[in-house]
Amino acid sequence: MAKEELLGMIARWKQERQAVILAHNYQLGEVQDLADFVGDSLELSRQAARTEAPVIVFCGVRFMAETASILSPQKVVLHPDPSAGCPLANMINAEQLRALKAEHPGRPVVCYVNSSAEVKAESDLCCTSANAVAVVNAAPGEEVIFVPDRNLGAWVAGQTGKRLIIWDGYCPTHERIMPEQIEQLRDRHPEAVVMVHPECRPAVVALADEVLSTGGMLRFARISPAQELIVGTELGLIHRLEQENPGKRCYPVSRLTTCPNMKRITLEKVLWSLEDMKDQVVVPEPVRSRARRAIERMVEIG
Repeated sequence: MAKEELLGMIARWKQERQAVILAHNYQLGEVQDLADFVGDSLELSRQAARTEAPVIVFCGVRFMAETASILSPQKVVLHPDPSAGCPLANMINAEQLRALKAEHPGRPVVCYVNSSAEVKAESDLCCTSANAVAVVNAAPGEEVIFVPDRNLGAWVAGQTGKRLIIWDGYCPTHERIMPEQIEQLRDRHPEAVVMVHPECRPAVVALADEVLSTGGMLRFARISPAQELIVGTELGLIHRLEQENPGKRCYPVSRLTTCPNMKRITLEKVLWSLEDMKDQVVVPEPVRSRARRAIERMVEIG
C-alpha cells in the first residue's frame, strides 16, 4: 500500500473512532509526523487525560500506555504493538520492590516513570527525568529508595544531599553511549554544546554541558544561541530537533543509539489498531488507584 493511501485510511479510521494519536519523541519519524501530539511519556499521558477523545492510540512502549490508562481509566487506550516493552521497566517487578522495602523499612520509594503499573503501585512517589531531583528532595527523610534506573539515580544523588538506595537497572540504549564518543565528537565540533540524557553512564554525564530530559533538550535547543548540538539520547529525538530547529546542526552521539522497542510501531500497526480496536491496555484495580496516587503526589510537587 502506498504511504499516501495508508495515511488516508488512518485519517478515516481516526475520525470514525473519534481517536487521537500520541507518539513519543523516540518513535519513527513518520509516526511522529502522523501523531496529534508528540512528547515524553508523562506529557503524553497528561494530554490523554485532557483530551475529550474517547480513544487514545499510544505510540510508545508498554509502560507509557499503562500510565495513560492509569490517568484516564474511562477511555480506551490502544497500544499498536503489545510486544513493544521497555527493558528498563522490566528490570524490577512488584515482588522485588516489596523485598527491597522490607530490607529498608520506613524509607520512601521514588520510582521513575519508566516502570510498570505494579511497581508504581508499590511506590510513594513517581518521577520523570525532568523532575527527579525535585521529587527526591521533597521525599521525607534523608534516605530514599530509588528504582529502577541506576544512572538516573546516581545523577540525582549528586544533585541532592540525600542518600539513595538505588536499584541496579539501566536503559540498554543509553548505556551504549560511551565517553569516548562524546570526546571524539567534541574534537570534531568544538563549538557544539553537548546535551545528554541522565539515563546515560555517569562518565558520559560528567562530560556534558547540559543534562536534560527529552523535553528539556527540545526546550534548550529552541532557546540556546548554539548552532551545533551534540545529542546523547535515543536517535528518534533528532527528527523533532531538526524539525523545530532548521538552522541548527544536531549530531547524534552514535547512530546505534536506537531503541528497537520504540521502533516496533509502524504506520500499518497504527491502522490495524484503529480498525480492530484490539490490544487495549487496562490497569486493574487496586493497582491503578495506588499507582495514580504516586503520580499525583509527583504532580503536587511540580
